[in-house]
Amino acid sequence: MSDLYAELRWLPQTPADFEARLRAIEWHGDGAGRSVKALVTHALDENRLHKVAGALRKARAAGHSLHPLAPVALGVIANGTTDLVCAAISGTAPRFGMAVECVTGAYDQGIQDALDPASAINVAHPRAVLVALDWRGLGFALRSSGGPAHDPGEAVEAARTRVATIRRGIRDHAGATCIVQNLAPPPERVFGSLDRNVAGSLAATIDAVNRAIAVDLAGSGDVLLDVEGLAATVGLARWHAPHEWHLAKLPCATALLPLYADHVCRLLAALQGRSKKCLVLDLDNTLWGGVIGDDGVAGIRLAQGDAEGEAYLAFQEYVLALRDRGVVLAVSSKNDDAVARAPFREHPDMRIRESHIAVFQANWNDKPTNLVAIARELALGLESLVFVDDNPFERELVRQALPDVAVIELPEDPALYARTLSASGVFELAALSADDLNRASYYEGNARRAGLRSGVVDLDEYLASLDMHITFAPFDAVGRTRIAQLINKSNQFNLTTRRYTEAEVEALEADATGLTLQVRLEDAFGDNGMISVVICRAVAGATWEIDSWLMSCRVLGRKVEQMVLHELLRQAAARGITELVGTYLPTGRNGLVQEHYARLGFSGVETAADGGTTWRLTVAEASVVPPPMRVTRIGLA
Repeated sequence: MSDLYAELRWLPQTPADFEARLRAIEWHGDGAGRSVKALVTHALDENRLHKVAGALRKARAAGHSLHPLAPVALGVIANGTTDLVCAAISGTAPRFGMAVECVTGAYDQGIQDALDPASAINVAHPRAVLVALDWRGLGFALRSSGGPAHDPGEAVEAARTRVATIRRGIRDHAGATCIVQNLAPPPERVFGSLDRNVAGSLAATIDAVNRAIAVDLAGSGDVLLDVEGLAATVGLARWHAPHEWHLAKLPCATALLPLYADHVCRLLAALQGRSKKCLVLDLDNTLWGGVIGDDGVAGIRLAQGDAEGEAYLAFQEYVLALRDRGVVLAVSSKNDDAVARAPFREHPDMRIRESHIAVFQANWNDKPTNLVAIARELALGLESLVFVDDNPFERELVRQALPDVAVIELPEDPALYARTLSASGVFELAALSADDLNRASYYEGNARRAGLRSGVVDLDEYLASLDMHITFAPFDAVGRTRIAQLINKSNQFNLTTRRYTEAEVEALEADATGLTLQVRLEDAFGDNGMISVVICRAVAGATWEIDSWLMSCRVLGRKVEQMVLHELLRQAAARGITELVGTYLPTGRNGLVQEHYARLGFSGVETAADGGTTWRLTVAEASVVPPPMRVTRIGLA
């Protein structure tokens, strides 16, 4: 299993007819994006990724649509050769629903490219900039920083300043988020086992720089690419290929470029709001050994002292660790419901319990049908789901029927289940907030709310029983990271899907002419966290344009949108605003809110060439009945 990482074995292996499939893609048709995504979902090596990148480049130059792949510009600053790196990234990106076009700087001119407003990277205003400097790009050498007489502090501060200068230049001139990689130390040692303990040694200096980078990035809006951890996982001697560096200045071994590109694209996708949210688990031979319907609770393999049983226990522990950091858990099993639930209720060694599962689908439906039902019950898109099943037939069925669902290619040995799921990186985060940590409990609470609603006929009575408490506040530094997350992650309940970086969110905080709102909701079942964001901009006359209005789908059906509009009208009236103008821009994923403004009483529809519609509401004439909620305002009149 040593090639798990290098060969991306959580993905299905490359089809034998790869070349024919690539040639067969109809780039001039509307399905080109889906076709190339399906192909790239396999574990492609660097040569095949290069071919995919070339085909995408030609299609883009010819003006062909790559729908539904999202176009993303990525700046790349490096001290090595970037051609092969950029090709690997562009070839990998469709796996994550993106069409990435790389914009590169001059060779080993990172600071100049960052500080020059007219540099290619800054002029392109990319979504993000990959700062891919290795230890040689920060002025280190095997000997120059070695020796007890050397003051390592100067080298560390110089490297820290160099990275900070690049980040500041990109933020000021490109308005982009930086993806900053830390340093993978070379395997060559001068002081042997003492290398990391000798002040001024290259290993000790790199350790200090990596710690400093992590500290500087924390809470900054820029994100860390942990190349040090990645290289250590596959082996430093394997990561660093001296002959390839000397020959072509390649930053890592070419055989590992697919792995590197996958990690870059994971972070870039997370910045685009494309992180997965829900892990859907099969049961038999996935969470335990054996078949519960045949073996019974006492006969399944799930116990300490048994190698196979301990492997399943270890996998359950890893799944629970994911839940602790906010991943929602669901079950999809072909089984009788009572039989499937028995181990969760009766087996003494079972780590995962029913209370950890937000949606439990045990029936005789096919897996795609159950996955659609799970997504619907959780109010999530299929692209938010990750499916884990030991059965290759079921995995391939889901891949074919539901290509938006991420399907993990499990190995035969259950001892490697946790490692394989971890290696896939499907739950990558660009940042971690309190709301992320609490997401699982939010959705589990939704399941309990659904149970309560089933016993209540009148909707208003049901909503009153939830004892909802809504909090309104303008954008601020405390909520900034979460606000930027929601802006970039929300797709379904999002009227315009305009994306803003954390730096742009910070700028909105200082705009006194409009209005920003962050909205939180609590109820009898717990704290839902931040569930809505609104941005209003002042336009001609006494008018506010609703630039962005988005909401978490997990609170649908609670009349939160009416409460938000009620607050918008209240704030508008207090500031002399006489009209609200709302725009709906269709994206293919936000059809849920096509009639949002109509339902709220807006009128005067104007349709644009792009299919967008503009709606108007006179503040003085608006009539919105607020739902039964307690209201708190922080920093608002």
